[in-house]
Amino acid sequence: MPRYLSMVRIDEQNAPAEGPSPALMERMGELIEEMTKAGVLLDTAGLTPTSEGTRVRWEGGELSVTDGPFTEAKEVVGGYAITQAKDKAEAIEWTKRFLQIHEEHWTVTCEVREIGEG
Repeated sequence: MPRYLSMVRIDEQNAPAEGPSPALMERMGELIEEMTKAGVLLDTAGLTPTSEGTRVRWEGGELSVTDGPFTEAKEVVGGYAITQAKDKAEAIEWTKRFLQIHEEHWTVTCEVREIGEG
């Protein structure tokens, strides 16, 4: 079965300062448990803020290293999930369920891409 990477993108500057609510974390835990039992979820995690990140760039034959935060970035990858599904449609359905457990004040986008094998 194909594997998919779902990159969870958030607007870091407009995300709730207190982070996810306890109710959201509970719903997320329940969905993660359901996906794990169904054999769909292979791995998932949230990422630290961009203020704690570093970008390493290769351009014109030169390396550059820049510590965060990255002010030019509006939407950043805040987490990820690796799933295994029968097809992309199924992976997208699980992703929709993940997005729908968030409260209305969240703005979250997930980019779902198949992981190339070989």
